[in-house]
Amino acid sequence: MVRPNAMPRRQFNTDDYHAAVSQIILSSSDHDFFDQLIPTLKEATTSNRTTSLVSSFSRYADDREADIERIGSTKHEEFLDSVTRLQHVREGTVSLTGEILQLNQSIQASTEKLAEQKSALVNTKAIRQNVADASSALGDSLRILHAVNHAHDLVRRRKYYLALKSLEDLQNEHLVPILQNRYATQHRLASLIQKSIPASQKSISEAVMNDLNTWLYHIRETSQFLGEVAFYHTEMRRTRQKKRIEEDPFLGKFKLNSAIELVCDESEEFDVLSNEELQVDFTPLYEALHIHEALGQPDKFRIEYSATRRQQKDLLMPSTVTLAAEDESSLSSLLEGIAGFAIVERATTLRIPQLRSPAEVEELWESMCTTAVNLTAKALYDVNNAEVLLKIKTFIIMFIQTMEGWGYSVSTLDAFLLKLFDKYAELLKRRFSDDFQEIVFTDDYMPMAINTKEEYEKVVNVSWYSPDKSTDELTFPCVLPFSQMYPLCCIDIRNFLNQFYFFSDDHFQHPDVIDETLKRSLDELLTEKVCQSLVDRLSSHYLGQIVQILINLEHFEKACYDLEQLLIEARSSTSAGGPLKLNATAQFRNNKKTAEKRIFEVVNSKIDDLVDTAEYDWTPSAVVAEPSNYMHTLTHYLSNIMNSTLLGLPTEIKELIYFDALSHAADKILALPLSPDVKHINPHGIAALAQDVLYLTEFVDSLDNGQMLRQNLDELQQTVALLQSENHDEFFDISTRNKKYGRVDAINGPLLLEKMLHRLVPITQNSTKSAPLANFSSRFGMMK
Repeated sequence: MVRPNAMPRRQFNTDDYHAAVSQIILSSSDHDFFDQLIPTLKEATTSNRTTSLVSSFSRYADDREADIERIGSTKHEEFLDSVTRLQHVREGTVSLTGEILQLNQSIQASTEKLAEQKSALVNTKAIRQNVADASSALGDSLRILHAVNHAHDLVRRRKYYLALKSLEDLQNEHLVPILQNRYATQHRLASLIQKSIPASQKSISEAVMNDLNTWLYHIRETSQFLGEVAFYHTEMRRTRQKKRIEEDPFLGKFKLNSAIELVCDESEEFDVLSNEELQVDFTPLYEALHIHEALGQPDKFRIEYSATRRQQKDLLMPSTVTLAAEDESSLSSLLEGIAGFAIVERATTLRIPQLRSPAEVEELWESMCTTAVNLTAKALYDVNNAEVLLKIKTFIIMFIQTMEGWGYSVSTLDAFLLKLFDKYAELLKRRFSDDFQEIVFTDDYMPMAINTKEEYEKVVNVSWYSPDKSTDELTFPCVLPFSQMYPLCCIDIRNFLNQFYFFSDDHFQHPDVIDETLKRSLDELLTEKVCQSLVDRLSSHYLGQIVQILINLEHFEKACYDLEQLLIEARSSTSAGGPLKLNATAQFRNNKKTAEKRIFEVVNSKIDDLVDTAEYDWTPSAVVAEPSNYMHTLTHYLSNIMNSTLLGLPTEIKELIYFDALSHAADKILALPLSPDVKHINPHGIAALAQDVLYLTEFVDSLDNGQMLRQNLDELQQTVALLQSENHDEFFDISTRNKKYGRVDAINGPLLLEKMLHRLVPITQNSTKSAPLANFSSRFGMMK
């Protein structure tokens, strides 16, 4: 069903393309032409009727050509007549156009000439005005440029503040009025110059900073010399203070940089920063700060200045420090450089407080001190000479005293001095330890021979020795009781003390540490290197050497008592009071006993050897007329050691040694007949023993204290008397035994008597025990 108002879709067939082509060709515009052509082409292409469409177009063209030929054939005359008339009209039109063109050219030429004249007049007036304006603008510009050039000329002449002021005047007097008038002729120039003013100010700032950097470089280069001058000034102050102390010892209580010292030294005015040797001008710094304050950049300047000084501080510190004796300048140069740098920092703070805060200066100071201490501590590992450490301490003390005068904290350096002292004490102890050990091992352990009075006085002065006689009473050559090692050790001890106290002079604030370390080190040296070395040599079998060691130990003990008093007198007021005891004193005293025991051992060993050579025939057939050879040798030995080897010992020790030796000899002789190898003893054998005992008794009686020493032979004498007695039964009678044989051992006596009885009473094979032997055995059993 088709709607009445709807336009039916047009269906094209082969014959319909003629109407469509006519419609397309008669389109009013190209747009309509294409709007109708394109759907027709699409439809023909879709339905494969393109050939029909082309045929329609061809047929339409043929129809139009036929129409043209027909019109041309029927109205040819009219067409030609129209063309002729049209040509005449065209010729007239061309003629009129030529005339019009000529007239137009004439009018145009007149107009252009008039315009040129008018334009020339206008241009002339404009030029005159422009020249006047240009002249005025040029004058104003010249004044501006002159002000600019003047500012730059001031910069070249290093008058930076005047240049800055000139730029400010230029801006206020010339540029601002011009810039406020947007139509001013010089507006562009003023704008350019206005824009260039920050660059000019920056160039002034850079020029000032260049001058300041040059000044800072000069300051860095002269820092070491400045420190050297400061050290020299401190040394002069120390010299003057020492002189004042010599004149008035009371001033010795006041250290350098104390209020009293500063007051006393007021007359000696000296400016480290301005003197004949050195001049430090702070003008560039003042000017740089003033310029940056004028530019409104004081904070920026402070930051840049602080960063520069930090960089200079880093450049000042070396990577290593050499502390070798042949290169003393390494540490001194470092400390002088740090001192110069810190003095400039402190002077800057005093002159320009707003530039450098005390905290910043102290931070730089602590950083430099810490670095210097670390470098020095690292180099200390290679130092093996105590004298080098003293020089290092001298440099550091000079550094401390100099910088204290400038108000710097020196706690870090004081703490390092303690470490330096520990190293110094260690090196001293090591060196003197080797010296003591060499002295002990190279000593001849013989009494020291003195040839002259001068030599004697030297030995007495260096040793802790109180002779019994004055020098005038002595005859030379003479012999001292101790060996050569004792005065040599005394000399080393005195040197050790002196070198320890060398460290305590000047500024060192820890004398109590020195006192305690000295006591401990001296104790260790005397105990380990002297006393113990002497004790180790007691293993010798040479009696004279052992006796000399005992004598040396006694003198060292006395020296220790004197040393204790000396240390008490020398110790500082800050050290703990009260008595002072060296452990070495007790060591020497105790080891004297060890030496005495060793003497006993050597003497008794010799006695053992001599008694062991005894060749008693306990059952001889006849009585021996002479004492035994071993007894002669024994008494000779005892006499020799008393009169030579033991001569230097104190009397009480000699008596003790002799007492022990005789007691041991008696025991050893008594042990001869008690030997299990001795089975029988006859009266002739007892007679030989009695003769030797008598010889020994007479020898003892000949000694100075013979009566006291003789009691050591009581047991031996009573035992021999018992064996020679006719009535052996007296030994078994308690009352009689206590009177006559009280020192005879209750066991040894019966054993010896039994040997005598076995010899005197024959034993038969048929009897198990003779009557006398049975009687003896029963009595011996009762005694036990």
